[in-house]
Amino acid sequence: MSFRRISVIGLGYIGLPTAAMFASKKVEVVGVDVNPIAVDTINAGNIHIVEPDLDTLVRSAVIEGYLKATLSVEPADAFLIAVPTPFKDGHEPDMAYIEAAAKAIAPVLESSNLVILESTSPVGATEQMSQWLAEARPDLSFPQEAGAAADINVAHCPERVLPGNVIRELVANDRIIGGITERCAQRSVELYRTFVEGECLITDARTAEMAKLTENSFRDVNIAFANELSILCDKFGIDVWSLIRLVNHHPRVNVLQPGAGVGGHCIAVDPWFIVHAGGEDARIIRAGREINDYKTEWVIERTLAECTQFASAQGRQPKVACMGLAFKPNIDDLRESPALEVFQALVLKNIDVLAVEPNLESHKNINLTNFRSAVAQSDITVFLVGHDEFEGLTVEGHVLDFCGVTRV
Repeated sequence: MSFRRISVIGLGYIGLPTAAMFASKKVEVVGVDVNPIAVDTINAGNIHIVEPDLDTLVRSAVIEGYLKATLSVEPADAFLIAVPTPFKDGHEPDMAYIEAAAKAIAPVLESSNLVILESTSPVGATEQMSQWLAEARPDLSFPQEAGAAADINVAHCPERVLPGNVIRELVANDRIIGGITERCAQRSVELYRTFVEGECLITDARTAEMAKLTENSFRDVNIAFANELSILCDKFGIDVWSLIRLVNHHPRVNVLQPGAGVGGHCIAVDPWFIVHAGGEDARIIRAGREINDYKTEWVIERTLAECTQFASAQGRQPKVACMGLAFKPNIDDLRESPALEVFQALVLKNIDVLAVEPNLESHKNINLTNFRSAVAQSDITVFLVGHDEFEGLTVEGHVLDFCGVTRV
């Protein structure tokens, strides 16, 4: 293989597992991150995130000398950029992290290097990144100008993994690989074949960018249907979980499960990239995003109404247990979490709230309570995330179940 040393920029939920997978195949990997705590943790053979089997993979790679983490970029044969892509006010995509990563690697680029953007990005981001690189290194040629003869190859390969199952899916899932040129794509396939067993599907960079946004928007719209259905069922006095179970017996119907909203750095963010660029033509995608955002507001209002009714009946304010803070079951990731938003809204309303998140040992800003203790203390138990630990819990008092965990 022509890639003997790989640099991964960004050692978060995607970058670190990807770096560890390459290192597990005896490829030298240098991981770069701006967080010194993350760098020190990884170099000690430990991990700073929760992901099944990742700790073993990282520990082995560090001990065997194939993985190290640094705060500064070093020369390599290939650079994979896996940094955040949030949005600004007005849901405008924020390319600052990608720009910073491009400018960080530019000084060490050498002819024949490959640069791959893995961050989920708005359409055109890969070309923009390549342009930033070209401006920083006028002594090298890039594919937007030199085509197949470029010194540097540039491509986009979005991650397509499920938190909690990242290690298996990195290997097994098909990969969409969009090169600015055919040669860029082919060299990227060579790199990913180091560990990817799924099919490598070649396309252009813009189509690859749009593919990832489309996948997450499709999920978002379908979840929005379930979330809107749950609101209607509450109004009609119908158990939405029983309803969904019944209608899903239809051979061509598969309604998803509702929740407290939609969180995470992908589904809650990526559809806005399409809406921002597509404007009025992105009607369904916009509606789905707005419904899922509204569902969180509705959960807050519904919980506050329950608190008001309790106070009126009991003559005192209730103690409320918020069961789950992560954006989905069985992970520790709080990014864009609707459950966290609900908890914070209740705190702002001066509700006496117990925060429960069994996947976190501690949180710098939130005092966490053991889930059994929280249930025992609370007057109102609010299930926001369907963690495995919550299944089968005996709960007395008022229960609000927004994720179906009591219906399992």
